[in-house]
Amino acid sequence: MILLQLFYEFFKTGLFAVGGGLATLPFLQQMSVKTGWFTLGQLADMLAVSESTPGPIGVNMATYVGYLAAGVPGAIVATLGLITPSLLIILLVASLLRNFKENRLVQGAFYGLRPASTGLVAAAGLHTVRLTFWNGAAAADGWLAALHWKGMILAALLLVVTRVGPQKKLHPIVWILLSAAAGVVFRFAGA
Repeated sequence: MILLQLFYEFFKTGLFAVGGGLATLPFLQQMSVKTGWFTLGQLADMLAVSESTPGPIGVNMATYVGYLAAGVPGAIVATLGLITPSLLIILLVASLLRNFKENRLVQGAFYGLRPASTGLVAAAGLHTVRLTFWNGAAAADGWLAALHWKGMILAALLLVVTRVGPQKKLHPIVWILLSAAAGVVFRFAGA
C-alpha cells in the first residue's frame, strides 16, 4: 500500500511542480505534514544532499524520500512516480508540437508557464531560507531567539569568503564540500 501511495504522491508532485527540482519543495513540505514520512528538518538535509549530488534535484529528493519511507523499492517507485508525468507530457507534446508549434495559443501557454515556474522556485527559495535561518522558537522568547544564528553566521561568512581574495576562484564543488563539512562539524543537520 505504501508503494502505491508513494507513486501517487510523487506523480502529483511531478505533474504540478513546473520549473525544476526546487519547485518540488512546497509539495514536499506538504507531503511531510500529510504523510509523516520525513520531518521538515530532514527536508532541509535532503535539499542539501540533492543539490550536492549529481542528477536533478527533484529526482534525488524523490529517491531519498522513497528510500526513507519504504527502502529500495520505495526509492524506485517514488522516482518513477515523479518522472512519469514529465515523460508522458513530453511524449504527447513532441507528437503534437510538430503540428502546432506556430500556433499562437501554444506559444501563449508556454509563455504563461514562466510566471508559474518562477513563483514555485521563489516559494522554494523562501522556504529554504526559513528552514535555514529560523529555528521556530516560541514568539514569547522574542524574535531574536527565533533566529538560527549558526546558519546566519555561516551564510555571511561564506558570502564574504567566496567574494573576496584569491580563494574566490575555487571551483564551486570545493565550496559545496566545505559547506557540507561545516554542516557536519557544527551540527547543522536537522537544526
